[in-house]
Amino acid sequence: MQVLQTRSGRLGYTVAGQGASTILLFNGAGVVLEGWHALYPGIEKLGTVFAWNRFGMQGSDGPRARQTGAAVIASLRELLGYAGLRPPYLLVGHSLGGLYANLFARLYPAETSGVVLLEATHPADHALLKQHQPQLVRALANVLSLPRRLFQRNVEAELACVEDTVREIAAAGEFPPVPLRVVTGGMSPKGWLHSPATVAAKRMHQQELARLSPLGEQVIAHRSSHFPQLTEPDLVLDVIAGLARHPAPAVSASAATSPA
Repeated sequence: MQVLQTRSGRLGYTVAGQGASTILLFNGAGVVLEGWHALYPGIEKLGTVFAWNRFGMQGSDGPRARQTGAAVIASLRELLGYAGLRPPYLLVGHSLGGLYANLFARLYPAETSGVVLLEATHPADHALLKQHQPQLVRALANVLSLPRRLFQRNVEAELACVEDTVREIAAAGEFPPVPLRVVTGGMSPKGWLHSPATVAAKRMHQQELARLSPLGEQVIAHRSSHFPQLTEPDLVLDVIAGLARHPAPAVSASAATSPA
């Protein structure tokens, strides 16, 4: 992992692979770079892959300012500039990272060639995230086998700003008509994490995400719950490959006319 000093602090990141596509990996809240490990080295054959640990995560400084989506994307774009990675980008967002990818695509449609959302947070899920924050921290500690001190600060800082990020998405304009794949885990989470009603609402929201673009499709990862990139990496790689190998031309902001 490399570390660069930005205006807001140091950020750790990795760049691997090579190819026509530049793939940006947006971690979920509290998920470090190792949360993508099952996709490597296969994903490196699909293009240049950029992943980073947001503020409060291992190798990056603690957050100095409110971690709204706009702040997260501003630090990302600064980091991309330093790393010399130019658009268009294929955005891959997991969980809360899906909100940031959603916002990025709306703000910078001309820089977005496609979007893959993995068990992504829907804007309407924000109340659920804050309500279940303690359970989320516990689940992350179990899944990632990491001590909470390595990610809890990131989770708290980002979830505290989820409502701001949702407002930023609503104000950013419509989602662009780019290729979109929404990968949804087919297995229900454990009962202590979500009620049946919550699971049903989440499934409906996943379908809504797939309708953001006229080129959107939902893919069910039948053997996965919230981390399809870990439990079904081959499926996720196939989905990414479908967009990386046949990228659509980037669209202008004025052409982003799909229903939001």
